[in-house]
Amino acid sequence: MRNYCYIAIEGVIGVGKTTLARLLKPLFDAQTLLEVFEENPFLARFYQDRERYAFQTQTFFLLSRYQQQHEAVPNALAVQNLISDYTFDKNKIFARLTLTGDELEMYERVQDTLGARIPLPDLIVYLRADVENLMARIARRDRSYERAMERDYIAALAQAYDAYYATYAAAPVLQVETNRMDYLQRPQDLAHVADLIRAQLAKGPLQARLL
Repeated sequence: MRNYCYIAIEGVIGVGKTTLARLLKPLFDAQTLLEVFEENPFLARFYQDRERYAFQTQTFFLLSRYQQQHEAVPNALAVQNLISDYTFDKNKIFARLTLTGDELEMYERVQDTLGARIPLPDLIVYLRADVENLMARIARRDRSYERAMERDYIAALAQAYDAYYATYAAAPVLQVETNRMDYLQRPQDLAHVADLIRAQLAKGPLQARLL
């Protein structure tokens, strides 16, 4: 049995995963594991031509996320609670949206092999928001490689996330609607999410270490 708890925050691009992970860190006495995405050399080109650069982009992310998680997650959980702003499983959501045929089949076989070596979260906090809010948040943070991002792509990604977590059974999922939330400006919003997480975790064997 693990000594500490692993919480992963998930959701569509721009929904606020990293911000929430950082704010929850002191509330749960946790380390954070944040996704490294700026280093992907194909990302900007993918947003300009998704069909051409999908396989290269997804493969780079798969290997990068595996390299980051396969040692970092167990090492962190040996000494402290852990909050991550992504899951290793998210690779499948993007791959199924952008890859087809033999490329998708090979990709998923590789991911399943690597994923078997990655610890699953004790809880996934799935953040949701309307497409309009997502687009506004993406525009507000103004990352250069996201400026060409299309609304239709974000809408399709949001649908893919909903479909994926509607049947997800590998770990408990807590869904949180964020359209009217502002963790930075309204501390009560952050406290509300933290309470939801504690309530969900209290249903499992890790409650004594977290409450």
